[in-house]
Amino acid sequence: MTTSERSADRDGFSLIELLVVVVILGILATVVVFSVRGITDNGQATSCETDARVLATAVESYLGQGTTSVIPATLPLDGQHYERTLEQAQLIRRLSEYWDVAAEGYLIPVSPC
Repeated sequence: MTTSERSADRDGFSLIELLVVVVILGILATVVVFSVRGITDNGQATSCETDARVLATAVESYLGQGTTSVIPATLPLDGQHYERTLEQAQLIRRLSEYWDVAAEGYLIPVSPC
């Protein structure tokens, strides 16, 4: 058997070689998925903390204007009606998905951080 005949019999990859590649790709995909999941969890925690700081600053600003010692309700049946008052006063740009604001100005957690 000549060299050219042997190479003609050997074209392509064997089943074992393909299985090894698939296993390696599976391990890499698993590592990437768990890494990304941790980053997402950290982002959610940071977003929650930032929302709390922004709302606390907005409440201090609103109550520091001296108009009232409580925040008036804008929409009585809405769970975030005190936040809407802060939004209308242009102290916040959007409503928080993690916190509500009580009339007295303290923050109430809505969803776990």
